[in-house]
Amino acid sequence: MDSFFQQQYQTALALGRPKHGAFEEFSLRHPAMPLCQRAKIFSPFDALDGFREAIDKKRRLYVEKRELTEEEQENLNRTIQYLHERTANRRMAKTEPLRVTVTYYKPCEDECHEAYGCRGTYERFSGTVWKVDALLRKTILIGDREIELDDVALLSIEEES
Repeated sequence: MDSFFQQQYQTALALGRPKHGAFEEFSLRHPAMPLCQRAKIFSPFDALDGFREAIDKKRRLYVEKRELTEEEQENLNRTIQYLHERTANRRMAKTEPLRVTVTYYKPCEDECHEAYGCRGTYERFSGTVWKVDALLRKTILIGDREIELDDVALLSIEEES
């Protein structure tokens, strides 16, 4: 029985692809697809939504939070005090906005990653300072990001041009 099917397969293989004339019934019912549309059939797609982002998160290198030197901490405290004075009055913060660049530590948020809870990344962000709460919440509001002052590694005021 197997040899019968093998023989039929060999015969069909030897005949090659079927060729239909332009005006045959089959060609009229099933017109050839343009090559540009045919390519879409075989184009790759993301079968799992968010899979590539998850892989990229796993590739991200996480580091431990470093301690600031005394000199770095003093410079940071002076800058924070200056920004606190400039933003204590909300009207002053809006009429004379200050742009800063901050480098801060962001802990790993991926619960499935080995770095969760012990390491993170340093991110850099620029924006306008709206509020510095150095007493109660110990946060700084830059643009739409609220950052804890303990996580700030570097804070520099951008020069006005």
